[in-house]
Amino acid sequence: MPLTGEDPGGGAARRPLRIVVADDAVLLREGLVRLLVEDGHQVVAAVGDGPALVAAVLTHRPDVSVVDVRMLPTQRDEGLRAAIAARAQLPGAPVLILSQYVEPAYAAELLADGSGAVGYLLKDRVAEVEEFLDALDRVSRGATVLDPQVVARLLDRRRRDDPLGALTARERQLLGLMAQGHSNTAIARRLVLSASGVEKHIGNVFAKLGLPPDEAQHRRVLAVLAYLGG
Repeated sequence: MPLTGEDPGGGAARRPLRIVVADDAVLLREGLVRLLVEDGHQVVAAVGDGPALVAAVLTHRPDVSVVDVRMLPTQRDEGLRAAIAARAQLPGAPVLILSQYVEPAYAAELLADGSGAVGYLLKDRVAEVEEFLDALDRVSRGATVLDPQVVARLLDRRRRDDPLGALTARERQLLGLMAQGHSNTAIARRLVLSASGVEKHIGNVFAKLGLPPDEAQHRRVLAVLAYLGG
């Protein structure tokens, strides 16, 4: 699940958050509210449609919003559109999108503004409570979190003109872990590498993707955009 900047929130303890919940299914919405409150968070608004979500984000400026991708009236992508609209008015407002299906294009749209602090998880991931709450915390800190199934789907989309074709197998593996939001420390543990080894590989990924140092951009987010084919 990747991150903005160089490595936000790596290893930090979870903290209480102010959260907006948006889901047009009352039972699911109330279930999320209960789960979050029981974990010590404050739900500042619980809404059921896109316009209400935008209004709640602008009014409450929450630490993060949890948003169902499909809401009334058409049950298509109203939640996603509302989240993008809210971030257009409040740049960088953290948002975690929940979806019933794997749709890599949704993740690419969320990442398109380059500011990070976004997540895209399958709804089933909520049942894995600790994993869901950890993802929510990381998004609130500025990370970009992609569901592992989204990453797996992307790995299957191999094409000859793949912009990642210059990457080695290890560099692709590392970029996949970045796309799941893992910090450098977590990547080092998973790949059995030193911290300096991870930094060297990440530097190589940035270089091969044409992402030179730039304080005005978040290179990890841009690298994941390339990974998404965006």
